[in-house]
Amino acid sequence: MAETRTIKVEALARVEGEGSLTVKVKDGVVKELHFGIFEPPRFFEAFLRGRDFREVPDITARICGICPVAYLMGASQAMEDILGIKVTKPIRDLRRLLYCGEWIESHALHVYMLHAPDFLGLPDALELAKVNRPLVEQALRLKKIGNQILEVVGGRAVHPVNLRVGGFYSVVRKKELARLEEDLKWALETSLATVKLVSGFDFPDVEQDYNFMALRHPDEYAIHEGRLVTSKGLDIAVCDFLQHIEEEHVPWSNALHGYAKDGSHHHVGPLARYNLNFDKLSATAKAAAKAAGLGPVVKNPFKSIVVRAVELVQVCEDALALVQNYVEPDKPYVEATLRAGEGHGCTEAPRGICYHKYKIAKDGAVEEARIMPPTAQNQKVIELDLWSVVQANLDKDDEAIKWRCEQAIRNYDPCISCATHFLKLDLRRE
Repeated sequence: MAETRTIKVEALARVEGEGSLTVKVKDGVVKELHFGIFEPPRFFEAFLRGRDFREVPDITARICGICPVAYLMGASQAMEDILGIKVTKPIRDLRRLLYCGEWIESHALHVYMLHAPDFLGLPDALELAKVNRPLVEQALRLKKIGNQILEVVGGRAVHPVNLRVGGFYSVVRKKELARLEEDLKWALETSLATVKLVSGFDFPDVEQDYNFMALRHPDEYAIHEGRLVTSKGLDIAVCDFLQHIEEEHVPWSNALHGYAKDGSHHHVGPLARYNLNFDKLSATAKAAAKAAGLGPVVKNPFKSIVVRAVELVQVCEDALALVQNYVEPDKPYVEATLRAGEGHGCTEAPRGICYHKYKIAKDGAVEEARIMPPTAQNQKVIELDLWSVVQANLDKDDEAIKWRCEQAIRNYDPCISCATHFLKLDLRRE
């Protein structure tokens, strides 16, 4: 008689947003698996149409409270692409510093509060605080330092208000940044300790052959600029993104699934950045990775927590150097003559590449908007990981499988709210 098991995770915990997981197993083989996103779509592309192009960065930032800079900067880049704006080096440095702040607060939140409990056998960060209060206090201080960078450079920690197309509304003074220096020195030391901590976790012996995709820059570990590259050898300008990547609607998700047109399932985020840009890591970050037992290639998705910690070292070190070497810009932003056109932008949100495309009319009104966040792109890869995880753990009871599945999903630090900003609706009435 055939044995059928149905495993359900009704609501995923310790992720940003609302999602679920349903798995059906028959005769010891996974037959159906759906990473469901039931959070309602928010239609950002639709209500951007008709708005003035200058409003777009601030509006898109509201897609996410954890990584608003990814949207602010990607939208700004796309508008600057249309207007032919090239920002000055001081403005560029400030933008990278701001992005470092976002990575620090996001990576610290994920590593300590959302993901570490999985490896420590704890249900959540509250229980972690009970057994190791100093560790949680350290995590909160690290996250606060990232938020302080956002406040000083961006005007506030959540949804910064000092950014605009062409740069910033007001010049950030050197003395204001100087106040961050000592905290960043502490953050760098703490990030190194974080790598050591998480590298000691027990990891499932799993490797996947991913097609990684990330930004790559010739002079630095790519965060806010670069060309798009893949582990299969693709090397394209950001404006060519949609020639290779598309989205589709699946019945079990309110978020579109991103996929590569060549039939592969591309993977974005820390593992992708690390594998495609290991040579661009600082000497300090490389040494931390080596001490953690990582080589230049990491294909175990469960070790993404270690890679995130290595990236934490990178951005703490970068932020410290940017603060120490900051030169105030003569003007806070670069002006340009308004014109119609199409533009593209792409940056590395903490969870992976976040792509923007806009068309504006000659009066500056938005005619078309397209945003593809990282979690939407990773949905197919997450499902493929889950097939392997479930199949390998069918000898365990349902609760143990649920735990491992949730852990596998949290490897990606999915921001489900970001992924559900759009849905193609086919409504038929009879």
